[in-house]
Amino acid sequence: MQEIIQMPHQDKTFSVIHLTPGGESKYPGLIVIHEVWGLTGHIKEVASRFSKRGYDVIAPDLLSDTGITEKIDQSIMKEVANPATRDEAQKKLREAMAPLQSPEFANETVTKLKQCIDYLLDDESCTGKVGVVGYCFGGTYAYALATADDRLKAAVPYYGHADNLAEIQNISCPILAFYGEEDDRLVKGLPDLRRAMQENNKDFEAIVYADAGHAFFNDTNPVTYRKKAAEDAWEKTISFLSDNLT
Repeated sequence: MQEIIQMPHQDKTFSVIHLTPGGESKYPGLIVIHEVWGLTGHIKEVASRFSKRGYDVIAPDLLSDTGITEKIDQSIMKEVANPATRDEAQKKLREAMAPLQSPEFANETVTKLKQCIDYLLDDESCTGKVGVVGYCFGGTYAYALATADDRLKAAVPYYGHADNLAEIQNISCPILAFYGEEDDRLVKGLPDLRRAMQENNKDFEAIVYADAGHAFFNDTNPVTYRKKAAEDAWEKTISFLSDNLT
């Protein structure tokens, strides 16, 4: 079963897609956070896949009120990959994404995600255990939510960035993270992240796939998609969520 909900936030609303397997059973709750491209057809399909595997899923649209998704789409990544167009494409991408860098945007986004937890915990179809899976932008906010809300029982960031290592001490759920070896910026930061997790006695595992880079899971992007890595990450994600949410 699928429904679109307008969730109140301050003096506005933001939309979420809610998918349940149906029937009278209760299911673990799962928040699926989209990439920087917004709540695309790809993320909707991923949310549906999780629902079919027995999760009470909510996929929020966190960017529609920023104007960013109207300025960029995945075609810009082809421009970034092309040496002839790279400089101009990177400039365009930085300008479009500048609003996402503000502390105000970060705080507002985490607040919206906390509302998603509220919603699932109040949902009759949910068992009361909630996890989060996020991709790219969503991976970064999967980390952020894990540091901000101790009601979360599992977090799976795909190629996300843990923005503030000092906040890792606040994490209370296990984390399984995925990266592509060619995603240089994030992979270079992994040793510090692993060290911070270990020093704070956190349950953390990071898996890095060879011959893969950023957005390797996105099967609608032929430039970045890596089938073998994506399929392995999917099975590991399902197993991890099952261990921690059921």
